[in-house]
Amino acid sequence: QVQLMESGGGLVQPGGSLRLSCSASGSFRYINNMGWFRQAPGKQRELVATISRFSVPNYADSVEGRFTISRDNAKNTVSLQINSLKPEDTAVYYCYAESGRAYWGQGTQVTVSS
Repeated sequence: QVQLMESGGGLVQPGGSLRLSCSASGSFRYINNMGWFRQAPGKQRELVATISRFSVPNYADSVEGRFTISRDNAKNTVSLQINSLKPEDTAVYYCYAESGRAYWGQGTQVTVSS
């Protein structure tokens, strides 16, 4: 079992930055892929970025160059540095982890508005 806890969401102006963090806890040997998905109102949940156990990142085209994902295997954490935020980045951001199966966090709201 893996429990995921996100932090770092909030309200930010266009062009601003945020850093999202997610901490995994529970009983597991190791976690394979970790990452972030997001869901905007009225839309389906979509991939933002994932990172492998060996820290190989994968980004959605819409965030490439603006978002940076990283992880710390010793601390079982994954972070997402978000720069140059746009109003269309407004969504609930969900942390994701694979350890035998997929696990999801509760989500953290990111709102980009002036």
